[in-house]
Amino acid sequence: MAARPNSPEELQQAVDAVAEHKSYTAAAAALKMPINTLRSRWVAARKRGFTSEVAKRIREQQGDNPTVEMHPAVDGYLVKGTSTLLDENGNAKLQWVKTAIDPDKFRAMVEAACRAAAEEVKPLEEIKAPERCESELLTQYTITDYHMGMLAWGRETGAPWDLTIAERVLMTVMDQMIDAAPASETGLLAQLGDFLHFDSMKPITPEHGHLLDADSRYQKVVEVTVRVLRHVTRRLLMKHQKVIVGMYEGNHDPSGSIWLRVLFGCLFEENPRVLVEKSPRPYIAYQHGKTMLGFHHGHLTKMNNLPLLFAAMFPEMWGATTKRYIHTGHRHHVDEKEHPGVKVIQHATLAAPDAHSARGGWMSERQAVSMTYHKEAGEIIRSTFLPPE
Repeated sequence: MAARPNSPEELQQAVDAVAEHKSYTAAAAALKMPINTLRSRWVAARKRGFTSEVAKRIREQQGDNPTVEMHPAVDGYLVKGTSTLLDENGNAKLQWVKTAIDPDKFRAMVEAACRAAAEEVKPLEEIKAPERCESELLTQYTITDYHMGMLAWGRETGAPWDLTIAERVLMTVMDQMIDAAPASETGLLAQLGDFLHFDSMKPITPEHGHLLDADSRYQKVVEVTVRVLRHVTRRLLMKHQKVIVGMYEGNHDPSGSIWLRVLFGCLFEENPRVLVEKSPRPYIAYQHGKTMLGFHHGHLTKMNNLPLLFAAMFPEMWGATTKRYIHTGHRHHVDEKEHPGVKVIQHATLAAPDAHSARGGWMSERQAVSMTYHKEAGEIIRSTFLPPE
């Protein structure tokens, strides 16, 4: 029976010929085949781990289907390629393995680590619910691009920013928003991502590794973040009978959003009045009667593409609603556009600009808004709040 193209026998033949004759030209002449064919087989053999010594062991262990991974990547990474240094016999002398993070495995590892770390977290005591609330109403409190842990020099950026200022501003504004909201049955905390300025012990952007201006150590940033968001959630429980907590993914804090979801899920797991959104997807939607509320940070999909994307992702909810709103952030300024059947609302940030924004001239009014939705009529109240002086 004829050998298959690039069969183990042909690959081994190419490796042995090059090792014996010391060049592609001589090896191709000895095998009476075109040099390009010989070269392609040798390259394929090297990628599959064939060497004069290794191939024998592969054939003995696995017959005609060698699948031994010579240098597997560590858990959580993918092999992108290898570069091999050969000795005079064509055998591997040194090998460099090029790897990249496997996003699916990395996310699973982070989620597992967060669950393990949160096992000792004790749920918070239950808070008494308000007696009277309007069952038709839902009030959404939107915070986006807060960049907790960012450091800004006021003389350079127009306004200072550090952990102390960030904590004071958010506590003040959120208390004002909650106090001013109507007695809605449901309160929804829409934390649209980039709540944390950086995502690890190093103050760099996760995707591109750009150096960031950071205030303090990562653990201190985490402690302030948890303290502030826990306070906000408890205040919402005092105001509303039902509370939805959304900690959505941003481009500055993809890992931070994971541990925030897991942590707050543990903190309020025994409270039936709290729903912590735990979905790892960057696109989230809720249905409030005939009103649909969608959320996405804005780093993965452009605003104009969001209506069709949400209609495709949530077709049943889309069909069951008549008032639809998609909320996004990322760009730090207000932009609102009405599309057929849906409004896309881009929110501003309460945070001061960092040096990158100030030097680039990207300026916008700092603010946060609360929106109250009726099950039938959609948005009926919108209130804007500015950072305290």
